[in-house]
Amino acid sequence: MALLGSPQQSAGVMSFYDAPTKGPKVNPKIVLILVASFAIIVLIINHFIFV
Repeated sequence: MALLGSPQQSAGVMSFYDAPTKGPKVNPKIVLILVASFAIIVLIINHFIFV
């Protein structure tokens, strides 16, 4: 029986996530806070418009 590598290595997933990318590095916490804030603002505006 042949030895098989891990599925991540055979699919090239590890090399995909290790590849350097261009663009800004953003902390995931900041993204979550911005998304949650935007959703709350939209809900508040929606509540006042459709009362």
